[in-house]
Amino acid sequence: MLELAILGFLCDNPLHGYELRKRITALTGHVKPVAESTLYPAIKRLEKASWLARETQPGAVAAPRHVLTLTDEGRQELRRRLAEPVRQDITDENRWFTLLAFLRHLDDHGLQAEVLRRRLLFLEEPASFFYEGDRPLRAEELEDPFRRGILTIARATSDAELSWLRSTLRSLDRS
Repeated sequence: MLELAILGFLCDNPLHGYELRKRITALTGHVKPVAESTLYPAIKRLEKASWLARETQPGAVAAPRHVLTLTDEGRQELRRRLAEPVRQDITDENRWFTLLAFLRHLDDHGLQAEVLRRRLLFLEEPASFFYEGDRPLRAEELEDPFRRGILTIARATSDAELSWLRSTLRSLDRS
């Protein structure tokens, strides 16, 4: 997901490493802050794949800055990753939010809708954090107020996302 975030933010506009790190941290933030020791090797991998280009610009006050831009090949790779997300990108909430943050860069409304439908199907599957055998438990079935709280909050979040997904899919289907 780090590589997707790098490609996505650089598709928005060229950035230097520090600004890129700030934006990725703002997106993933408390869940998974990005360390320099993770970001810069990822940038180097993407450069080696010819998906990023680096340009040295004079610094405003201090040392020169390296500004990163997305190449045409990088733009194609971003669109491929957006159009063909792996299952974990659909099912893991943090990965899903990263994918969703850049889905607008996939210019084809039909492909966007296909990705949203995959998420919709996933959310419509019966699930719970707690089970009795193979049967998912509902909040109303739990006496533990904390576990009941988890399920109540999760249901409200899922209901809001389902509503948004259905509305957005209707809009995409019309266009």
